[in-house]
Amino acid sequence: MIVQSEINCKFRDRKDQAMTVSYYKYGPIRDAFPHKVDAIASLKKRLRLYEETGNADYLVDISNFAEIEFTLPAHPNYHDSPTDGGQGRSWHAGGPSTERRNDGSR
Repeated sequence: MIVQSEINCKFRDRKDQAMTVSYYKYGPIRDAFPHKVDAIASLKKRLRLYEETGNADYLVDISNFAEIEFTLPAHPNYHDSPTDGGQGRSWHAGGPSTERRNDGSR
C-alpha cells in the first residue's frame, strides 16, 4: 500500500509527460541509452542546474535520468541489491549522516 502523504502525483505526472515528449522528440530510450547518451552525466548536469537555479523542472529530468540508468544501466558493475538505506540522510544541522526519524528519535 502506498502512503499517499509520501508521494507527489504532480511530480509523477510531470515525469511521465516528460518521458512521453522525449519519446516523440528523440525516439525510444533503447536507441540512445547507454551506448550513445550517458544518463548519469546528464543527471549530474541537471543537478548542477537545479542547484544554480532552483528550477524544479530539473528535478523531473534528474528522476527520469535515474530511471533510465536503472532500466538500461551503463555502470560496468550495475547490480540491484536493495539496501536498508544504511547511509542515512544529511541533516541541515550538520554532523554525520544518520537514520534518525523525522521527529529526531532513533
